[in-house]
Amino acid sequence: MSSILTNTSAMAALQTLRSINSDMETTQGRISSGQRVGTASDNAAYWSIATTMRSDNAALSSVQDAMGLGAAKVDTAYAGLESTIDVIKEIKNKLITAQESTADKSKIQQEIKQLQGQLKSISSSASFSGENWLKAAVGEAGAAAGDLATSATVTKQVVGSFTRDASGNVKVQSIDVDLKSSNVLFDTTGNQMGILDQDALRANIAKVGDSYYAAVDSGTVDSTYSEGAGGVWTDAANTAFYIKADENKWVEVTDATGATITPTAETTIAAVFATGTSVAELDISDMAAAKSAFGLAATASDEDVIDVMISHVDRQLEAVNSAAADMGSVAMRLDLQNEFVSKLSDSIEAGVGRLVDADMNEESTRLKALQTQQQLAIQSLSIANSNSQNILSLFR
Repeated sequence: MSSILTNTSAMAALQTLRSINSDMETTQGRISSGQRVGTASDNAAYWSIATTMRSDNAALSSVQDAMGLGAAKVDTAYAGLESTIDVIKEIKNKLITAQESTADKSKIQQEIKQLQGQLKSISSSASFSGENWLKAAVGEAGAAAGDLATSATVTKQVVGSFTRDASGNVKVQSIDVDLKSSNVLFDTTGNQMGILDQDALRANIAKVGDSYYAAVDSGTVDSTYSEGAGGVWTDAANTAFYIKADENKWVEVTDATGATITPTAETTIAAVFATGTSVAELDISDMAAAKSAFGLAATASDEDVIDVMISHVDRQLEAVNSAAADMGSVAMRLDLQNEFVSKLSDSIEAGVGRLVDADMNEESTRLKALQTQQQLAIQSLSIANSNSQNILSLFR
């Protein structure tokens, strides 16, 4: 049936052309954007996953920036420790030179003083972004006799990674760096618990009750001593005070209040340090003061005093070596973590690409096919429309 009101062939051809044009629009959009799934309407599930993973990938990029900042702090501290090692070695060499009997100790002390100033300068300069890991508050109490020398720990955190668990919970993980008396050079609390401001260990002391005592060799208390109140033994002049801790073991009371101590009081061990003997303070120009500080007899030779100083400096040098090794291991871990985060970011990007990226080979082939279909559809519509014109010939 031929009708001038309803042209079903034209309508079918038009519908086909509209469908082809829609497909061409979709294909051209994919080619121009490079994405197969660019909006939620394209594929809601894939679009949602891709959007979340892109957000996580951006977070990982921020993590890398933060790790770079943390790595710079670690590298700064490590560089400071390396320089400190070199300076302490020089101080040790100067002390060895001072062992020579004809050496001018006052001149050597001037050199040592300059090196000590350099140690302080290094520790003060090893700062990055307002943080100095070589100077920290790592002391809780002083190291004088009568107080226990205790150390505090300051924990610094470096951003290490960004994670999302199966439940969708996100978390920023950090790498902890503990600053304590074993790796900090100077204690900012003034309690001298840093490596370079810590005085030399003079002796262990015994704690009886709430007071402190210095342990002495057996035989010090002889027949001239008499036992007084509370089991405290005193000499004839009443100037020295001891208690008997065990058979032939005596403990010297450091003050006259020891008369209140009983022999049954609990005994523990603490430490007492030689005042003014830290690497940053030691002085070989006044041997009398050094002997007193180290608790050496007045008859001790200068060589004996310097030997004690060298031993202390060498112990602190080993401590700085250990601190540098620890800081180096943190730097290595940060490098490994940074490499892992970089690979993880690449993997996420590749995974998102597999979900939403358009296959340009496929899209270009589809575009060619649609262009051909479009031309055929236009031709078909033209033919359908010409049918109405053919009806006119019937009335001629």
